Order: sequence, then C-alpha cells, then structure tokens
Amino acid sequence: MERLFGTDGIRGRSNCYPITAEIALQVGKAIGHVLGATGHGSCKAVIGKDTRLSGYMLETALASGLVSMGVDVFLVGPVPTPTVAHLTRSMAADVGMMITASHNPFDDNGIKVFGSDGFKISDEIEDEITRHIETGEISTEHIRSDLLGKAHRIDDARGRYIEFAKSTIKNQDLEGLKVVLDCANGASYFIAPLIFKELGAEVTKAFVDPDGYNINNCCGALHPETVAKKVREQGADIGIAFDGDADRVIFCDERGSVVDGDRVLAMCALDLKERGQLAQNRLVVTTMSNMGLHDAMKAARIRVDTTDVGDRLVIDHMRKTGASLGGEKSGHVILMDHATTGDGIITGLQVLRIMKQRGKRLSDLAKCMHEHPQRMISLRIRERKPIDTLPNLSRTIAQCEAALGRNGRQIVRYSGTENKIRLLVEARTTGMVDKWLRNLERAAKKDLG
Repeated sequence: MERLFGTDGIRGRSNCYPITAEIALQVGKAIGHVLGATGHGSCKAVIGKDTRLSGYMLETALASGLVSMGVDVFLVGPVPTPTVAHLTRSMAADVGMMITASHNPFDDNGIKVFGSDGFKISDEIEDEITRHIETGEISTEHIRSDLLGKAHRIDDARGRYIEFAKSTIKNQDLEGLKVVLDCANGASYFIAPLIFKELGAEVTKAFVDPDGYNINNCCGALHPETVAKKVREQGADIGIAFDGDADRVIFCDERGSVVDGDRVLAMCALDLKERGQLAQNRLVVTTMSNMGLHDAMKAARIRVDTTDVGDRLVIDHMRKTGASLGGEKSGHVILMDHATTGDGIITGLQVLRIMKQRGKRLSDLAKCMHEHPQRMISLRIRERKPIDTLPNLSRTIAQCEAALGRNGRQIVRYSGTENKIRLLVEARTTGMVDKWLRNLERAAKKDLG
C-alpha cells in the first residue's frame, strides 16, 4: 500500500486511491480502533466537510466505519476546517475529521484528522491508523448490534463557532466598514457572512453558491484578483478571500492591491507586541516568507523562527516554543491564543479589529514591511525524483545561489498536496528574479518533462 497520509492528511483524486469509499470506511474503523471504542457512547467523533460533490460519499463511508466500531458520530455539514477543530474541543469529542482538499480543484478531496485537543494528529497516530488498514486486522465482531454507535446530524453546531469567533475580538463593533467576502463557493459560504454581518460590517457576498463542482473555481484565496475587482467596483474598505475550507485567507486593500499572509503576519505581530500579547516576542514563519518580513521584524526587535513549508510544521514549532503567532505567506495565519489551526475567519476579524481600533486603512497598515521582489511558479510533473539527482536542475540551483549570494535566494520543492514542483526566486531586483526563474523552469522541464 502507498503512503496514506501526506503533509496535510489524506488527499487525492476523488474515487481513486486513497480517496475512495472503501478507504474512508477503513479509516473510520481504524480510528475507532485506535480510540479504543467499546460501544455506543464510549467515544465521540465530529465530522465536517466542504462543498465538494464527493463529500457525501466520504462522509457516509467515514461515519459507517466509526459507527461499526461503536463510536457516536456528529455530522455538522459544510463548515470551515477550523470550525471542526473548535467543535472537537467544544463538544468534548475524541476526534474530529474534516473532509476537504482545501484549495485544490473540486475533483480532489481529502480527510484531515484532529485529536481531542483540536490539533492535527501526530505522525505516530497517522502511522498507527495506516498500519491497521494495511494489515486488515480490525474486527468489529466484539461490537454487538446493541453496542453500535449512532450518527447524529447537528444543525446548530455552527452557532457555537459563530459566537466563539465573534468573542475573539470581544464582539468589536465593525459598523462603518464595507467588506467584500469571497467564500470560494466553499465551506465558509454560509457561516462567514453571518459572522461579519452580526458584528455590524456592511457585507457584499461573492461566490457563496456552491453546486458541488465550483469550489475554488477562479475564486477564493488562490485568485485574489477576483475579490480585488469587486472591491474596486463596490468602493469597499477591504476584500477577504478564503480558500475552499477557509483555513487560509488573502486580503486586498481599498485600492484592490493584494495583501498576502506575510503582511498580515507583520501587522498582527506589531499589534500584538504593542499590546504586550506577543508570546515569547516571537513570530514563526516558513522558508517561503519574504525577506522583507524578516527585515521588518528585526527592526521591531521581534524574533523570527523559520520552519519548512507547511502550517503543521509551523504549529508544531509554536507549541514547542510557546509562540502565539505564526503562519505562511500563502495565508495560513495561526493565532494560538484563539485557534489550534489556521483560521481565515478569525484572521479576517483580527485585521478588521486593527483597522477599526487604529482608524487606518488596510493600505496604510500593509506598509509595515517592504517586500523584496519574489515570484513562484508551479509545474505539473509525471513523477517525483530526488531533486539532487536531476542534473540540469541541480546545476542551475547552484548557479542561482552563486549569482544571488546574500542578496537573494531560491527554493525548489515538491508540493506536499499536489503532483507539482514549485520554483521560487527572491532577489533585490525584478530582473534578477525573472532571469533565474526562467533558468530554473527550463532546467526543471528538461529533467522532469
């Protein structure tokens, strides 16, 4: 069997291994086994999903596997990933599962698994689940018919998260702010507009009509130009674009200029420090963050720790060091005082709070850092070969590093969730960025096709 869990849960093409009803059923049974479920009422699981058509298939199969092991299941329907993480703790569940492929196209799907503490499960537990599925050793014979779990569809669970989200800014009045929300036809389509409206913001909704196929389709966090256009048309103060499961978010200011995760992290770090709430005086980011963010934090005397790419690695480092703020340029922002995972809605609320309390436009707040020229491209590949075995790409990487020296950098890595290679170049001038990105792209295509 191929490796089941990737960098962010289980993910792949729907109805192909590993995103099949059969595997989802086995995952449910394996999780029940790992939890030590002994019958109805002994363990509880929360299952949420985004708006993909395949979510119905996976939800039913997961729930069946869990119920067969005596686990009680609470189905909360389409909600953001961070809502599932919160509800797992709020409802005192033993495990939470989110059926989503995040920012991927509709024909992908996946399963993210959270422990009772609201954090994603460890590699060790993932390996244990995988091992039970590989060996097929799980029996349900000890769960008699009177010990089977029950599945409950919970319609009011969203209300718990709505009140919680508003409380993270102490129900700050957002009256007077005009907001465009791009919900990517995804998991936030219902819940996000309610939260911002209840706090008094004037909300224009966009891409809130999911049909099972249109999630992330030319909208959401991967297409901020879409919400930027609507902001200019509406004369709004801010645009907020979530991805399909709303664990990440990208903004645009009142002029329609994109404000990415680096600038949001910078403004949040400075705000938290000023209020004495930046734990350990530390910000945790990944290698993808712009050098300009590091410069701004150095000037503010805020320590920056860097991890490899992936919000899970950021969160692990935050937990080890006691940091309260971390995230990625792509829009994952982890506010550990409020959430156990990236939360686009709570991040959006924090940005609006800062704007309101300081009486500043987002364009002014975003000037807190100067961004160095940087570009990244993604190339679809047939297979993943070790990068150091690719002659043309390895040689070009070395040449790029020598040419840029301390004035820039390159990052070449495979995507953790898609069959792609990502090429990033950052330098002091746009010309240098473009030149070396072209060279790396040519080399990658020669080696990988």
